Amino acid sequence: MSMTQVMDMMRTLQENVAASRSEQERMHEALVASQARNEELNRINEELRKAIQEQGERGTGDRPTPPSPLRSFPMPFSQEIMDSVVPANTVTVKASFTGVEDPEAHLTAFHTQMMLSGGTDAVYCKVLMSTLSGTTLDWFVSIPTGHITKFQQFSKMFVEQYIVNKATPLVYYDLFDVRQYQGESLKDFLNRFGAQIVRLPGKDEEMFVHAFKKGVLPGPFSESLIRSHPATFAEIRRRAVAHIAAENEVSEKRGNAAPAKPRAQARVQPRRVMEAAAGKRDQRVHRPYDPKKGKGKGPGKPREVNRPPRYEFVMGLADLIAIPNIVARLKVLEKTTDKVLGSKPDAWCEFHKSFGHSLSSCLALGHQLAELVKCGFLKDYLLEKQAGQSAGS
Repeated sequence: MSMTQVMDMMRTLQENVAASRSEQERMHEALVASQARNEELNRINEELRKAIQEQGERGTGDRPTPPSPLRSFPMPFSQEIMDSVVPANTVTVKASFTGVEDPEAHLTAFHTQMMLSGGTDAVYCKVLMSTLSGTTLDWFVSIPTGHITKFQQFSKMFVEQYIVNKATPLVYYDLFDVRQYQGESLKDFLNRFGAQIVRLPGKDEEMFVHAFKKGVLPGPFSESLIRSHPATFAEIRRRAVAHIAAENEVSEKRGNAAPAKPRAQARVQPRRVMEAAAGKRDQRVHRPYDPKKGKGKGPGKPREVNRPPRYEFVMGLADLIAIPNIVARLKVLEKTTDKVLGSKPDAWCEFHKSFGHSLSSCLALGHQLAELVKCGFLKDYLLEKQAGQSAGS
């Protein structure tokens, strides 16, 4: 993995953290607003209860005093639900519903958090109401007064109102469309694949294993799955721990480029005397111009180099030459001097472990990879188009 990819991954993680932080702040603001609305409903309920109690305590001979007018506020809940009080130890539900989320997923998160404190049916109704925000609160207010009498009725109305946001159910064959992206780590692919498994209704371990083997990119881990077929997806997770650790170590090692050794100072050449140079020019033998002899030379035509054919692989060259069975077939000449191998002192070659040229322009690596392609050793690592051309040749 190059430094640019590492920087892109870090930038993506920072953006995700910022987005998560803004989402948490928005959910906190919605929760505070919901709690304020709940307190307002409790206050109105208490005022109404006191007014009814005072009216019943008055004698029949006394002239009834008209109660103070209460502020008009819609109450979709029945009087029994309105009279109930939410206990102080009730867990505050952090989930918030704005009208675009999956209603069943919201109810699942709601029940999971309410399991910690529990409560009566009326408490469930009031706490679920506190999670509504935006247009969903407008829908709740539009319900006729006293229409909701129990939580099951309230949750059913809630799901039917926003059923269009319900996620499409996943089937087993959709797992075969989950593929590992180019450059995606094994850890990220395992997490993404596992997130799709939990959405399936049943647990067909054999189907999970075949779908994962089809989706993972070719490499050492894929080869280990082919050699030893796992029985369950949990076994794949356990076997992937060592590969993920090795993958992280290799990625960290590639990010730390080795420093270049200082170049030795070139020997100062003695200056030639102009007379000696002029004498040497006079001693040259003048020959007639031969157009065939100078053909192909000159500044306009570069020197021809025996360049190897270029192939496109399913992964980068740095990842390709890190595979153990490929490294065993590559031969790297031992570096005997500190000389820079090329005209680009800032370019690093992972194959020669030296500066002077890049990995993509390394002729020695290109020739050896071309030989491995000709003998069919790298057919599983070539792109489909390149593999067809190699088979035809």
